[in-house]
Amino acid sequence: MKKVFCVIVCVLILLLLCSCHHAPAVSDTSGTDRQTTTSRQAETTTSGETKSKTTTTQTTQTVKETKPTPVITTTITSTAAKVTTLITTATTKPATTPPQTSTTAKQGLPPLMYTVNDAENTRGLATERKGFSFGVAQNGVPHSQSVINQQTFDAYENVQALALDTKSQDKRLYLTFDNGYEYQNLTADILDTLKKKQVKAAFFVTLSYVKKNPQFVQRMIDEGHIVGNHSTTHPSFPKLTRAEMAQEIATLDNYLREHFSYTSPYFRFPSGEHSECALELVTSIGFRSVFWSIAHSDWDTAAQKGADHAFSTVTSRFHPGAVILLHAVSKDNADALDRIIDEARRQGYTFKTLDEYFG
Repeated sequence: MKKVFCVIVCVLILLLLCSCHHAPAVSDTSGTDRQTTTSRQAETTTSGETKSKTTTTQTTQTVKETKPTPVITTTITSTAAKVTTLITTATTKPATTPPQTSTTAKQGLPPLMYTVNDAENTRGLATERKGFSFGVAQNGVPHSQSVINQQTFDAYENVQALALDTKSQDKRLYLTFDNGYEYQNLTADILDTLKKKQVKAAFFVTLSYVKKNPQFVQRMIDEGHIVGNHSTTHPSFPKLTRAEMAQEIATLDNYLREHFSYTSPYFRFPSGEHSECALELVTSIGFRSVFWSIAHSDWDTAAQKGADHAFSTVTSRFHPGAVILLHAVSKDNADALDRIIDEARRQGYTFKTLDEYFG
């Protein structure tokens, strides 16, 4: 009898185990899942959510965003057991905040939007190429050619251009540089001197210069200087159509907008070559043309004459309202700049910006 009783007990235990083995999974109130025979394996993601992998079942997953507690609802259909179980898992772990860095990516400015008015020049604006001559000022008086230049620009309709400030009555100077390419890192020396002397200048750059020397362009901007537009490829503007002229300016301006979040409304014609048609086009797309009334032969890096020559040449030509053009590739200019600024101030001059002239 004892043997029969033991057999009966063993059979009952086996039946009980089989019954438990086929029981369906249950979701408790804490949101923790108990597994079924569908072999669902849980994976924890970085946001604290739970994803499910199913080897013998078909899974449909729906993500619901419910702030501040996101809820993931997963429906698992078990074909073997022919039951459907709804499992809802609430994740209460807060979202991870990305670490802060010392630098923030800049968002570029919107591109320049412009319209080329009268693209075919039906108004008949003069397209004759004009080179730029300014004459040599002496004894604190501008050369007559510089005076004529400004009078001519002022007489044109719909043109904003500066060669000589004839509006102001005080002794002021506008310091500008042309940067077509970099030479021996002289721009760094120039910027150091300007920072030391607390003078703001305008640097007219080409697209190739900006692409090759972004560190200097960024420094110009950061230290409060004007970065002016010297065109994309440095062509002779009177040889271009009005649409081509606009594209030359816009391409560089848009590059500055995109990569430096910067723009300025100042343009300098390559080599000073211009025409009435070109001047009007520049103004029509929102730019002001900037020429000069003081300059010297400083652009040839193989024909420098020494800092003393640059100093004496520039300072002897000072006159009220002068726009000074210096090329940044000149070692003479870089070496003499400190003394040029000091001498200007000794003579009672102050340095102004293009913003102060055009307002």
